[in-house]
Amino acid sequence: MAKILVVDDEPTIVAMMSFILQKAGHTVSSAGNGVEAVAVLGIDPEDPAAPLPDLVVLDIMMPIMDGHTVAVMMKESAHANKIPILIVTAKSDMAPAFEAIPSVAGFFVKPFDPKILRETVNKLVGQK
Repeated sequence: MAKILVVDDEPTIVAMMSFILQKAGHTVSSAGNGVEAVAVLGIDPEDPAAPLPDLVVLDIMMPIMDGHTVAVMMKESAHANKIPILIVTAKSDMAPAFEAIPSVAGFFVKPFDPKILRETVNKLVGQK
């Protein structure tokens, strides 16, 4: 069982992903935008005691702070830079923008197949 943070500005997507991942046995928390995500991760404001997830499922196109900015802030954070990130996007050509961020472990395109999401997440967190 992994702890997963789902970051997406669409509440229906968050609810659907949470349901799928919880049914797979994972503990899921969520953030509705990048500002909420970096706060939960203890990046801004800085909180080295903030509990970290095993994986961040991160949408790219969000208001307030986009997913790319979150990924860069995670990369630069001594506290959160080892957390793998699964990028979720409606645009399949986003990979080049993330090549310099080693913790980006994969990309997932919306709309998604629940079975593929579950399998991808399980692979990234080391579950069978």
